[in-house]
Amino acid sequence: MTAADPIQDVDTIVARARAAQAAYEADGSQLAYDQAAQAAAWAIMEPARNRHLAELAVETTGLGNVPDKITKNHRKTLGLMRDIKDAATHGVVGHNPASGITEIARPIGVIGAVVPSTNPGATPANNIINALKCGNAIVVSPSPKGVPTCEALVGYIHAEFDKLGIDRDLVQMIPGRGSKEKTQRLLETADLIVVTGSQNNVRRAYTSGTPALAVGAGNVAVIVDETADLAAAADKIQASKCFDNATSCSSENAVVVVDAIYDAFVSEMARTGGALIADEAKITDGLWVKGHLNPRAIAQDAKDMIDALGLTDDVPEGTEYIAVETAGIGPDHPLSGEKLSRVLAVYRARDFDDAVRITREIELHQGAGHSVGIHTTTDDRPLILAQAVPTSRVIVNQAHTFATGGSFTNGMPFSLSMGCGSWGGNSIDTNVHWRHFIQTTKIVREIPKNEPSLDEIFGAYWDAAGR
Repeated sequence: MTAADPIQDVDTIVARARAAQAAYEADGSQLAYDQAAQAAAWAIMEPARNRHLAELAVETTGLGNVPDKITKNHRKTLGLMRDIKDAATHGVVGHNPASGITEIARPIGVIGAVVPSTNPGATPANNIINALKCGNAIVVSPSPKGVPTCEALVGYIHAEFDKLGIDRDLVQMIPGRGSKEKTQRLLETADLIVVTGSQNNVRRAYTSGTPALAVGAGNVAVIVDETADLAAAADKIQASKCFDNATSCSSENAVVVVDAIYDAFVSEMARTGGALIADEAKITDGLWVKGHLNPRAIAQDAKDMIDALGLTDDVPEGTEYIAVETAGIGPDHPLSGEKLSRVLAVYRARDFDDAVRITREIELHQGAGHSVGIHTTTDDRPLILAQAVPTSRVIVNQAHTFATGGSFTNGMPFSLSMGCGSWGGNSIDTNVHWRHFIQTTKIVREIPKNEPSLDEIFGAYWDAAGR
């Protein structure tokens, strides 16, 4: 192989990361791991650098908007730092005298992170911080459009590393324009793969032979029932749907409204800038071009999206998003899938049971395992929904985009990668967080014998079934 061989380039980077990680672990301490994570966090949170990364992301990907990316970079990183602040990731992290087991934290090694163009700053930063906190090195493989932002982020991290004498090789990225060939090599040579974004990359990760944390696709459906605070629900849905121009996998794609309050809720949506369109063909004809989402409409500001869809004369001034009445679900009904835009499908349900049925069908079509939501004042309906739908999360009375990936007002870990369980073809059903970036060695000591009698185990069964 020559020096210009892309496979050799990846192998060289991984080898440097492996050497840096070995030294990082050998000289490791909780302080060292914490400071490295803090350095990476400040690299993206420092206001001037945050703004530059946000502007660069929008300029080079054409997705989202600058103010919301600044907010995302700040809040996602701040929330993550809160989550990991007191986490023990070095040395003895647990001892149970009753079981005789002592746990010692151990790094995984070299993390390979494949990150999407929708969040080219916040997602790699999240992975990098988690990796460093747990004693790992990390190599990031950005999408082609995300390369400039990722390069800038890594540069800022290295500048922070230099202040403390931290080895730059702990955080690297695949150089040049991204390619499937280079990403595949990273998948094969890292010690753990974390993949967010393309479902093609997810499938490749799971078949690479390397342990993988790969997450599923979102297609969020949210129920608004007859007991809901309609004004609050509309406000939250608008804020969530429009944030960063719906680039998030947690952005609402459908709202399922119970018939008894349908008209009242449509009025509340209109108050918040949601323009209802009854002719779904007007939307589908513009949002999809030759079977693919129209790049002029996806993840764009409201005015640009409305222009791209040819709706300027059909919606009032101040429209923030399009709400489209529809009833169809499945491959022949594209509005029932993820739209990556300020377009929200609206389904009318006869009652709550019918709303659950519709939500289940939407999730089974696309987005199974990710998350659904409900706006209600009842205590039992979230549980009913959770037991009926193939989902890992039921978000109750919250703006879905902000709640699913961690919020300062709920207990979910701050993350940009949501596992979807077996429903979504994933190995995890939780938000990807620091605990996924560490492993433990167990010291096992002898304890007093604890062997039950057969009667203790089978007595109740024998009474019911006989011996």
